[in-house]
Amino acid sequence: MSGVVKRATRVAERLREDLSNLLRDLRDPRIAGVLVSRVEITDDLQSAKVHVRHEFGAEDAAARRALLKGLEAASGRLRRDVARTMGLRVVPTLRFFYDEGPDAERRIEELLREIKDGSSGERS
Repeated sequence: MSGVVKRATRVAERLREDLSNLLRDLRDPRIAGVLVSRVEITDDLQSAKVHVRHEFGAEDAAARRALLKGLEAASGRLRRDVARTMGLRVVPTLRFFYDEGPDAERRIEELLREIKDGSSGERS
């Protein structure tokens, strides 16, 4: 069983790398600056959850929706290209999700900085 999990983990990492490279070649402005942060793949390699984000973050929900729609529109081409580059018999179905972790982390840091700056000003 662990061999299956290890293979899925290896395929997921390779898929992340290949998708990152393939996405750079696409001309759709909705997906400009997209980064693939991680890929989760089922043990049978049938389905992959691809977690993406904008290179510099996306504060508004409209930009995130546009990014995901652009990726969904390109998913057929991406699957064909992945089949070619990875040589898999079965190419996983790609489902895209926006990874809000880095954006949330950046916002928390901003809030903490504001709190720190605010409390420093009160002491003066």
